[in-house]
Amino acid sequence: MVDHVIKRFRATAERHASRPATRIRVGDGWRVQTYAEFRRRVDSLAQGLIDAGIEAGDRVALFAGNSPEWSGADFGINTARGVVVPLYATSTPEQIAHIVADSGSKLIIVGGRSEAERVIEARDEHPMPPIYVFDDYEGRPDDVRPFAELLKEPTTAVDTRLEQGTGDDLSAIVYTSGTTGLPKGAMLTHGGLTAQVDALEDFFDFSPEDSSLSFLPLSHALERAWTIVVLLHGCLNTYVANPRTVAEQLQLAKPTMMVSVPKLYETVFTTVHQKVQASAAKKQIFSWALKVGRHNQYAYRSGRTPGPILTTQRALADKLVFKAVREAMGGPKKVLACGGAPLRPEIEEFFSAVGLPISTGYGLTEASPLVTFNAPGDFKIGTVGRVLTGGELSIAEHGEILFRGPNVMAGYWNNPEATAETIDEDGWLHTGDVGYIDSDGFLTITDRLKDIIVTLGGKNVAPQPIEGLILSDPLFEHAVLIGDTRPFVTLLVKPHAPSVEELAKKLHWPGELPDWMNSSELLAELKKRVDEITAKLPSQERPKETEVLAEEFSMDNGLLTPTLKVRRREVEKRFKEKIDAMYERLEKLRHG
Repeated sequence: MVDHVIKRFRATAERHASRPATRIRVGDGWRVQTYAEFRRRVDSLAQGLIDAGIEAGDRVALFAGNSPEWSGADFGINTARGVVVPLYATSTPEQIAHIVADSGSKLIIVGGRSEAERVIEARDEHPMPPIYVFDDYEGRPDDVRPFAELLKEPTTAVDTRLEQGTGDDLSAIVYTSGTTGLPKGAMLTHGGLTAQVDALEDFFDFSPEDSSLSFLPLSHALERAWTIVVLLHGCLNTYVANPRTVAEQLQLAKPTMMVSVPKLYETVFTTVHQKVQASAAKKQIFSWALKVGRHNQYAYRSGRTPGPILTTQRALADKLVFKAVREAMGGPKKVLACGGAPLRPEIEEFFSAVGLPISTGYGLTEASPLVTFNAPGDFKIGTVGRVLTGGELSIAEHGEILFRGPNVMAGYWNNPEATAETIDEDGWLHTGDVGYIDSDGFLTITDRLKDIIVTLGGKNVAPQPIEGLILSDPLFEHAVLIGDTRPFVTLLVKPHAPSVEELAKKLHWPGELPDWMNSSELLAELKKRVDEITAKLPSQERPKETEVLAEEFSMDNGLLTPTLKVRRREVEKRFKEKIDAMYERLEKLRHG
């Protein structure tokens, strides 16, 4: 089997030349590109890069939002046997300077004015290579060239260059969005990426009739790897330029496949539950329908066919409740996957009941990124599935998960010390995550090793399960447990504004939303709910105080990662004064 992404892509593009490969919403319609057109653009860029002096193994930075052009550039760079260095669309000039300098990128392709201006500003930190921009703009400096100038008529030089490519070639250097220190560049190979494609084929039936929605950042290892799966199977990839429009795009595109992070599923779950709260009758019907859906799923999971009564009830539940949820998600799904962070079991159960089972998985950039996954015929709710074909799992000291497999990175670029710390002599990748493997081989993640809180009294507290419990209440949007080297744990919470508004109106609080977010009434309600939710936890795991944060959590302000996980260390740093004040208050109370 060919183990080079572009060689496989070329075979796919030949087989499905006239089928649509990419599309993006423009105005009231779609801009569509066939596989033949996409292949021509990829080869044209490869020729342009060769003409520009890019050699095999040279790095080319790619700094843009999601678009068909992004994937075209990604594949074009790899066709010339260049190495893609993706930059997040939210990258600052300082981050750009570090990544471009560390990778030694010979050229940088940017999306538009915003990205170009940040690259120009990054010159203050480090000289920048030639810059090419997808979307030309007025007032563009002369040394920022239109991307169209890179597109050349392909010659045999492209084929000759590609023929020499192997699975050991680097496809990309993806810089980890670490919470501490400078990001490190994980070297991902073509062989590692194709091994993932093969592993998924054992469990999922991909067809050229399928389509996917790409809205997670393509600069992230998860979305990039999934896009490779989509485009290597002749499927249609729909690109979402603005992730805030994903709900609308789901309705318009009606994809049969999608990879997401928990945030989308949590939002749908919360929205559906909120909609039925206003009416006692709706609430009763909804609860009944979910119960019916769950019992149907239990029957299938135990290998039984639901009886006639349950089948009739399921049809009614579908008509009254489930169909509307599926329509909000853009219709039925062949693949509905989730990665990047833990997904709460009640959300998995909900989507399973409505006929949209989610295949949860686990991975990290250093594994290209897939380690384990649940599949439609081989899953266990509450776990992240079994290890991919050809891979091995082991649990080390302190419960750390170790992984060994064909898709482990070749190491960190220019950083042998960090590589040696992460991949041991036996080839085991030390993930930094904590978990356990059950007797059936399914993996459960319990926390990040570095996130484990060790209190002043030496008690170990895993924050993620506790935060997950708290977030099961829709009044909470984000929850961050604090307590490392402190006498006990406390809690920072960001309330969910629509839920706060609904509660305030119901309880007739005075004022408007900004007043309610900072009110003593809200704080009292949040504390009461935290106490109730955590009442059965051991004493050392129960927050002794709760502080409200009004600031939004986003990628732009650095409080969320590109997969919408909370940057715990950044939160602790940003709100240090609030945290210190909280502990000072508690200390005074303790000592009268």
